[in-house]
Amino acid sequence: MGNRPDELRALLRSVAEQEGDPIEVVVVGNGSPLPELKVDGLTIRTVELPENVGIPAGRNVGIEAFGPGGRDVDILLFLDDDGLLPGKDTARLCREAFAADPELGIVSFRIADPETGITQRRHVPRLRAADPLRSSRVTTFLGGANAVRTAVFAQVGGLPDDFFYAHEETDLAWRALDAGWMIDYRADLVLHHPTTAPSRHAVYHRMVARNRVWLARRNLPAPLVPVYLGVWLLLTLARRPSMPALRAWLGGFKEGWATPCGPRRPMKWRTVWRLTRLGRPPVI
Repeated sequence: MGNRPDELRALLRSVAEQEGDPIEVVVVGNGSPLPELKVDGLTIRTVELPENVGIPAGRNVGIEAFGPGGRDVDILLFLDDDGLLPGKDTARLCREAFAADPELGIVSFRIADPETGITQRRHVPRLRAADPLRSSRVTTFLGGANAVRTAVFAQVGGLPDDFFYAHEETDLAWRALDAGWMIDYRADLVLHHPTTAPSRHAVYHRMVARNRVWLARRNLPAPLVPVYLGVWLLLTLARRPSMPALRAWLGGFKEGWATPCGPRRPMKWRTVWRLTRLGRPPVI
């Protein structure tokens, strides 16, 4: 986003220090000019977009920088610009994970605060989030700390541009799972990132609600759409948000029904069962 140049340089240095072959790097300036980026051991390409197109569209630009659908490479690593790789073996472990499991499509890293080492519950992509140090198969992933096999993009497409912010990872994850790919949460692959609250974004409540509706309309079998959205409506009310937050959420919920959500490709019922067996049936 252009407002964290020191953090970005530190992240790039941590990428340059990774074991094994050098990593090709593309930095996307999402509506912001990029600072001068020179890091020993890295060849860095840059793309500056004239406006902020949102998180998923910005990441899609980065994907295309490696050829259509990222086809010039086998794996794409996505890292937020204020993150840092504390271990030098992260890239090697990613390569080994994908080489060992041909069905593995996406790897989600563990995000930990650099000062406390704490991983927020929302950063563990499963319902049973009490133990962030336990690796497992999961049904979604963390957008700012992950690796994706480019064959996934070739088969199911990229992130949903119009989402702008929120739930774009789950949309891609559901499509990948429906195509037969698996997703792993790896607690040993760590990205250091300061603890933050998602509500720091002004658009948070509206986007979360709107995109939740779009997610269901795009991906779920018709009988599950009202169930999934009904559960999330009740959960939101049970959390007792402030009145301004609730108004924004309800406005986004209404917007999600009233606006185009993109192409509808409902997942197979066997994918619903697969999600259920993985611990997160697509009704919550």
